[in-house]
Amino acid sequence: MIWELEKYGENIALLDDKGRFMTYRQLSEEGEQLAESIHSGSAGENRCLAFCFCRNCLESVLGYTAMIEHGVVPALLSAQMDESLIRQLLQIYQPSYLWLPEELEVRFYEEAFPEGEEVYEYGDYRLLRMKERNEIGMYEKLALLLTTSGSTGSPKFVRQSYENILDNARSIACYLELDETERPVTTLPMNYTYGLSIINSHLLVGATVLLTEKGMMQKEFWNFMKEEKATSFGGVPYTYEMLDKLRFERMDLPHLRTMTQAGGKLLPSLHEKFARYAIENGKHFVVMYGQCEATARMAYLPYEKSLEKYGSMGIAIPGGHFSLIDVDGKVITEPEVTGELIYEGKNVTLGYACDRADLLKGDERHGRLETGDMAKRDEDGYYYIVGRKKRFLKIYGNRVNLDEMDRMVKEAFPGLECASAGKDDHLIVFVTDDAKKEEILHYVSEKTGLNPKAFSVKKIPEIPKNDAGKIQYKELENYYDSGRDS
Repeated sequence: MIWELEKYGENIALLDDKGRFMTYRQLSEEGEQLAESIHSGSAGENRCLAFCFCRNCLESVLGYTAMIEHGVVPALLSAQMDESLIRQLLQIYQPSYLWLPEELEVRFYEEAFPEGEEVYEYGDYRLLRMKERNEIGMYEKLALLLTTSGSTGSPKFVRQSYENILDNARSIACYLELDETERPVTTLPMNYTYGLSIINSHLLVGATVLLTEKGMMQKEFWNFMKEEKATSFGGVPYTYEMLDKLRFERMDLPHLRTMTQAGGKLLPSLHEKFARYAIENGKHFVVMYGQCEATARMAYLPYEKSLEKYGSMGIAIPGGHFSLIDVDGKVITEPEVTGELIYEGKNVTLGYACDRADLLKGDERHGRLETGDMAKRDEDGYYYIVGRKKRFLKIYGNRVNLDEMDRMVKEAFPGLECASAGKDDHLIVFVTDDAKKEEILHYVSEKTGLNPKAFSVKKIPEIPKNDAGKIQYKELENYYDSGRDS
């Protein structure tokens, strides 16, 4: 068990923007019914895999908590994911159950799985048991699968254990000083590791999670936030860029206590601005650092230091430890020296899964994670991210794997020579033939579900390669600022 749902009894656990709610007791009891529907139809094997198609709604959280509490392993996916990508994942992982909105049930029930069987429902969600399911053993400590590559439909998942989830939730609740009086409002998808960590840590302490799919650019979001007296929200860098444009500092939000930020490095100027706002208005602004591979959070900047150390990602969370290593793998002890950031803690996940057979794997990381981020440490022990080693970007808080992007585009446009690169919040697909630029732009936006403004397609004379035929991505940086073609 992760949460002690019965402990908080009649406390309201979930409240949505339609006025619907569930107490902790109801969440526990309804979860038992959902789990019993799964266990009774699992051919004697309770440890089965389910795809949970997520929205920020009561039904999604119910499905997730029920499965985690009762030994079913959910893979959390966006309910807005492209259908062809969903089908690809279904083929690779062959889940026994789907927990999904009614409109998705109709699509997959009739078209893909005509022999499927509906066994449980709550609200507008349905539990669909797959007739052709492949129930095999799974590692006993495996609790959850989260996607690593945003919306690109990669078959690679992070394998999280029960200990990972509980340890990280406890740590977050500790450094944010959470209790049952908290009322966080959702601003991030729950299938995204940051958004999920907010739900995990608040349910752990008996708080009320305010659920909405409305965005911060919508009046309805702010009405809901004010009416339900939200005490906190979280955001990625893009969120705070939008808040700055909305002149957030002028809003009257007397019940707001805490603002958190993760999902990429915030511009130092915005970090300073929001830190100053928080201090002047008696609120807490907490910048954090994390990865799905560490369940969620690895570092936080204490709110008391938010202005003094603006630009920093902070210090390791309670129970965690950081170190820096040089190119030879030696530990760096001097301040202000850049090296690869290494994290150690109980929240370091088990490893990856790329297909169904990988669900049998045990702990491959043993509590140590090479983050792939380059960082330095100041004389006071605070860390600053200075760059990345790995080929991925953060697009509006969504991690997009550039290799996966190249694969998708090349599969959709056979014969096309392309290479993806760019900077956070803007990805560029470089091509040598501009005949299909608009089609590529539309395709990338549609497949990822992200705003077209986050992408551009640029024609260049040739894709730079070395003698072995490997693409030289560093050389693509010469084309970044030469004007956008699309």
